Amino acid sequence: MSLVFPHTFVPWFRAVAPYIHAYRGETFVVGMTGELVAAGKLNAFVQDLAILHAMGIKIVLVHGFRPQVNEQLVAKGHPARYSQGMRITDAVTLDCAQEAAGQLRFEIEAAFSQGLPNTPMANAAVRVVSGNFLTARPVGIVDGVDFQHSGVVRKVDATAIQKAIDIGAIVLLSPFGFSPTGEAFNLSMEDVATSTAIALQADKLLFVCEVAGVPENPKDPNSPIDTELAVIDAQRLLAASPKPTSPLDVGFYLQHCVRACLGGVERSHILPLAVDGALLQEVYTHDGIGTMVVDEKLESLREASSDDVAGIINLIEPFERDGTLVKRDRTEIERDVELYTVIEHDGVIFGCAALYPYVEAKTAEMAALTISPAVQGQGDGDRILKRVEQRAKAQGLASIFVLTTRTMHWFIKRGFVQVDPEWLPEERKRKYNWDRRSQVLVKKLA
Repeated sequence: MSLVFPHTFVPWFRAVAPYIHAYRGETFVVGMTGELVAAGKLNAFVQDLAILHAMGIKIVLVHGFRPQVNEQLVAKGHPARYSQGMRITDAVTLDCAQEAAGQLRFEIEAAFSQGLPNTPMANAAVRVVSGNFLTARPVGIVDGVDFQHSGVVRKVDATAIQKAIDIGAIVLLSPFGFSPTGEAFNLSMEDVATSTAIALQADKLLFVCEVAGVPENPKDPNSPIDTELAVIDAQRLLAASPKPTSPLDVGFYLQHCVRACLGGVERSHILPLAVDGALLQEVYTHDGIGTMVVDEKLESLREASSDDVAGIINLIEPFERDGTLVKRDRTEIERDVELYTVIEHDGVIFGCAALYPYVEAKTAEMAALTISPAVQGQGDGDRILKRVEQRAKAQGLASIFVLTTRTMHWFIKRGFVQVDPEWLPEERKRKYNWDRRSQVLVKKLA
């Protein structure tokens, strides 16, 4: 039996809460490769999906079956054939694909039906719905290669899928589609997941796959993963890279992420199946664990508005409780909210600072500079400071000052110098708490 430590669990759970609120009621399309099942990770992955479902997220799961089909082909002594990264599906391969899909659907539905005590599936009443939601057309002959029974998605029955997820079911899609005449076509998981996400205008498309994400330096696969990639940058990367033909190629999943975002899906993700809980880490932590592709950078440094009051309060309250910040009531923050600068990421406030000008003294106080512990050390404090300095200069002020009891050295490293409290403007001096004995630090603006 594992122990729960309140000093780590409680702060973690509070940090997760904003994402629970943000994603409740949203629609996620999850593309799961067959390699995940082959690696024996299905049960843990299904448990994570059940947790997302319990948090109010609507889920469509699309499974792949690349290794399972190849295993069937080996058993029948039939070669697996590919061209341009797509499987060539002859009659034998189509039979193998249908057999592999049936077995996988059985295993996935069985995994969702578990309810063992002391597991994430306890008390989880998850209903799985599958059906003929996809209409397909043949790939045809491309560059002289006849793809036979391989197809691409022609249409997704978004209305039927929406009805199923709206009543609380998880929709399970296999990479098979049918023509209006009833002919079956073998599809790719990536095409099905992307087409479904676009048809539903899903909030997220997530591929859980063999690669960890897109490396910051595509020429060095061992370089750190780029956690956030704008669509325009992703397009440049694809244009500069060879056409992907293998799931291990940088652009293989990235091309589908770009297509989804251009089709109206807000965010697309590439996650490593090798990391246990990758799905939960990507959804419920600030930086995630894989690569997220978005139309524009989600992190925003801007002036605050009345809509940000609750986020500012949630951010600064823990620092007020431990005495790092002076207590401010909600009325004061609502009154002064336009004086605040905030950093927002994906709808959550992670940093803030207020600038209170003393025009006659040509200075201003920077107050309530706060960065969430979840993202400290990533330069957000410097970014806010720079923006506050810019705001002060725009008002014709010659300096800014801070009062602090615990972070003196941080400010000194950034050009502030300590002065006597008597330096303060008369209006601010009257409010100075001599019992608190805050250090006064000033920075002249060039």
